[in-house]
Amino acid sequence: MRIYVFKSETNSGLRAFVGDVGGRNLPEQFRPWHAAGVIEDDDDPPHNLSRREIERAIDVNGFQLWRMKHRAKAR
Repeated sequence: MRIYVFKSETNSGLRAFVGDVGGRNLPEQFRPWHAAGVIEDDDDPPHNLSRREIERAIDVNGFQLWRMKHRAKAR
């Protein structure tokens, strides 16, 4: 499965994985969504996330959300 990555404009740390290029199943409360990348069939998702869990969530819910951790600023 090709997985499309989207970024929420209303919540800067929120990302989503979906199975369709248009992101039609993404939650409305975090719109607008912007395409941020593609994970090809033979590529691993970022940040050691489980492809199997992502694909299962897409099959059940139409999407999988995840939050980016904010990095501490160097002093």
